[in-house]
Amino acid sequence: MSWILKWPVALTIAGSDSGGGAGIQADLKTFAALGVHGTSVITCLTAQNPRRVLAIEPCSPQIVRRQIEAVFEELRPAAVKTGMLFSAEIIRAVAGFLKKIKHPPLVVDPVMISTSGAPLLKPAAINILREELLPLATLVTPNLDEAEILTGHKIASVENMRGAAREIHARFGCAALVKGGHLRGGRDAVDIFFDGRTEWLLSAPFIKGVVTHGTGCTYSAAIVAALASNHDLPCAVEIGKRHVTAAIARSYRIGKHSVLGYLARARNLHGCHNRKN
Repeated sequence: MSWILKWPVALTIAGSDSGGGAGIQADLKTFAALGVHGTSVITCLTAQNPRRVLAIEPCSPQIVRRQIEAVFEELRPAAVKTGMLFSAEIIRAVAGFLKKIKHPPLVVDPVMISTSGAPLLKPAAINILREELLPLATLVTPNLDEAEILTGHKIASVENMRGAAREIHARFGCAALVKGGHLRGGRDAVDIFFDGRTEWLLSAPFIKGVVTHGTGCTYSAAIVAALASNHDLPCAVEIGKRHVTAAIARSYRIGKHSVLGYLARARNLHGCHNRKN
């Protein structure tokens, strides 16, 4: 009998980016780069390029639910992430399914606004995200703008980020990774991880001359790939940080735009090191 390599399975529940730089496309590229079979549930179609979002067409909650059912029926994922969910109805469809099963680790990337400034989550859906999805999460990965919306507080420093991570954990019961890539005045891209026991600062130098989108999607997808490969959560976060940093460093040009180097494998999924509390 021939020997067949068995890959772990991960699931992304997110929107489709027609430009290929973010969303489902970024997630699947990241999963493949890290040796994980990617499955997908598309929540929205977007007419999008690296400069702007032209239009959004949400899927019905029913087809979102049926896609999830189809994946779990035959390709049960070892870890799941959500990205762009767009509406309260879609969030309820996702949360409703996950509440009824013993679901695998769930990483929620609370996608609210695109890099170009387009709203990707309806205002009425924010409370549903807080009330129904975040309590199911293992980890939530907001950027600064999203963390401000989740906590109601302005974040202008690393100390503010620490407070936001702790508040998110206290409110929703999940670990938090507050991403400080847009924090002004620093030379490093600093993130704060807090899981109720461990507070951890992750840092990497800013890479000059690269302006791209999809970094948040790629970061959370790499964490999910590591979780699917049986790493614990702190290790998975470190792997995610290494991978997105390498992907930014190895960006390449498509026309007038920079695109993340998704095949930068960040030393695959080998181990964790350099944790700083």
